Amino acid sequence: MTDKTEKALGKTTSLLGAFSVYRQPRVLVMIILGFSAGLPFSLISTTLSAWLADQQVSLAVIGFFSLVGVAFSLKVLWAPVVDSWAPPVFRRLGKRRAWLLIAQVGIALGLFMMSQMDVHQELALIAACAVFVAFCSATQDIVIDAYRIEAVVLEFQGAMAAAYVFGYRLALLAGGAGALYLAQYLDWQLAYQCLSAAMLLAIITTLLIDEPDHLEEHSYAMLEKNLESHTHAAAGFIERILLWFNYAVLGPFVEFFQRNGKRSITILCLIGLYKLSDMAMGVMANPFYLDLGFSKKEIADITKLFGFVMTIVGTSFGGLLVVRFGVLRPLLLGAVMSSSTNLLFAFMAQTEPSLTVLATVISADNLGGGIAAAAFIAYLSGLTHSAYTATQYALFSSLMTLPAKMIGSFSGLWVASYGYAVFFVYSALLGIPAIALVLWLMRETRPIKD
Repeated sequence: MTDKTEKALGKTTSLLGAFSVYRQPRVLVMIILGFSAGLPFSLISTTLSAWLADQQVSLAVIGFFSLVGVAFSLKVLWAPVVDSWAPPVFRRLGKRRAWLLIAQVGIALGLFMMSQMDVHQELALIAACAVFVAFCSATQDIVIDAYRIEAVVLEFQGAMAAAYVFGYRLALLAGGAGALYLAQYLDWQLAYQCLSAAMLLAIITTLLIDEPDHLEEHSYAMLEKNLESHTHAAAGFIERILLWFNYAVLGPFVEFFQRNGKRSITILCLIGLYKLSDMAMGVMANPFYLDLGFSKKEIADITKLFGFVMTIVGTSFGGLLVVRFGVLRPLLLGAVMSSSTNLLFAFMAQTEPSLTVLATVISADNLGGGIAAAAFIAYLSGLTHSAYTATQYALFSSLMTLPAKMIGSFSGLWVASYGYAVFFVYSALLGIPAIALVLWLMRETRPIKD
């Protein structure tokens, strides 16, 4: 992309001129990378829950399967390695492309292995493969975040994020509705085989794209120099390990706390609690629909296809709200809607099954979820420092999912003990702390990037 093109796109105010940014090659690549990120996430979470429920696996076991996703919450532990070290075998590809290729091949192999197993006879092996896929997928997420920041100038980050979300949602559609359709007319094993083959598109893309430029900043170098001055270690190998630990591991955290000061803990608490209400109930969604008597095709038509459209509408509307009102007010609206729409599921649990009611509830839930997602991504993007994007974003996304995964793992026990209606009310109440924290931040001084 030339400087002239960047300048022209950056200054245009017309809708047609702004849309031209989506024709840039690296922006289009983000659609495929987003698809590559969303596909394994879907296949080891909600779709896997549907497979297990369809095979009469107990709800308690299905709930504990949500712990597979803990890898996404712990990826901050190995993000510094991915962020600072290139695998020797694939070093010619460059640091980002090498890790992308390794992660994508691992995802494809893990999903294919799952497709070869019988749920009733090899449930533990399916869980092990799902954990492996989650680890590879979390690693891929780390690299994609870094690629997104490094591939284009700051002015195009919004377009990169939009393209990524679109690809991610397409993957959720393929891994959700697509898998349900394939399972309805073929079987679950063939569904997973077909979708594991879809990862070949991402692998080919990784081999074709260029390695992005890696950012070096004066402030980054100064922080590393200060950290190095506080390192007291023996000369040689141990000293080099400690210096790398200072640069790659301590640097991102020190920078975040220095920049945000006393608000750092509040911000981290908000990140950990914001998606709690939505994610805690998500693992029980497909079993809930099946228990109500809806067919796999009806679930796919309404919750996946129609839900996909409503999510895109919600995300687009959320993006407009962020532009018009800043980050915090849409963030508050998203938190309120994510929590309150769970009460609609509680209502549905106490009524006769109806496709109209299901479509109405899904509309409200996905619209609110889309608004919350757009506002939350904007908020997290504003919290990262450009020199530490991959590691800091890994920290944020880990905090975002870990509490929800831990609480969600007991969702099957909640449903078995108290029923769906009580569980959905409980999941709605889990959203209150996030609402309170956003209100607290709104009363504070404006955040650094609002």
